[in-house]
Parts: sequence; C-alpha cells; structure tokens
Amino acid sequence: MQGEIGDGQDILVRVHSKMPYSDIFGSARCDCGNQLALAMKPIEATGQGVLVYLRGQEGKGIGLGHKHHAYNLQDDEHDTVEANEERGLPVGSRENGIGGTSKIPRDLGVHTMRLMTNNPAKYVRLKGYGLAISGRVPLLTPITKDNNGC
Repeated sequence: MQGEIGDGQDILVRVHSKMPYSDIFGSARCDCGNQLALAMKPIEATGQGVLVYLRGQEGKGIGLGHKHHAYNLQDDEHDTVEANEERGLPVGSRENGIGGTSKIPRDLGVHTMRLMTNNPAKYVRLKGYGLAISGRVPLLTPITKDNNGC
C-alpha cells in the first residue's frame, strides 16, 4: 500500500501474479514485469494505491520448474500454449486468486477502485465479489516476438 487511503474512493489497485523471471530478472518472454512497473508508476505519482502481489501463481499456475522447461521449448520456436501442451500441462491453470484476494483492498479501506489490468475477466470476477470498480486502467506493453502469447 502506498500512502493514505483517505475516504477509500477511486483508489488505484493492481492484483499482480508473482512471476520472478519477469518481475525480478527482466525476462522478455513475459510482459508481467513490465506490467508491474507500469502499475507502480501511477501509484507512486498519485502517492496512493494498493498492489496485491500474489504468490503461488508462477508461470500461469504451472510453477517455476515447469515454466523453465516451457521456456526451453520456446527456444525451439514454440509459443507458450504449444510449450505447455507439449509437456502435458494446462495452458493456463492460474486462477488469479480472486476470491480471497478480493477482501484485501476492502480490508485496507478501499471502497471504490480503479483496477489496473488488461484482463477483462479479472475485472468482471472482482465485480462479482461485490467490489465497487469505478474504472479499468489498462497496462499496455509492447507485444514482441518473445512475449507474444504469454
């Protein structure tokens, strides 16, 4: 959390799934780290916002070990979906932890939020948990040959 929540209205909120390859090591194969950096800029600029950092979501829910092997397949020109399918893994098993996560902004005093996401499904799911969302703030990053399909 950055700053004081005040009246809890119109607070910037980012629910981010941990992806160390991108978030920490700057891997270009995923735009997660870029989205995290983009989310932090307006929170810092306004001096107010909430970042919920979800553990256990690495590699779209397949875990870091499997993600590492999928990256090796991507070196052989497979995209993310093909790499997971070839290893017999789900294409995207990550649930985004929306259920339990939905309580965090509310517990911090957020009454209405501007949700920072590119995922319309996340927006709809959070609204389904009774959270008041005043808008969606997209975190647009360039699509490259390395991150296409992540």
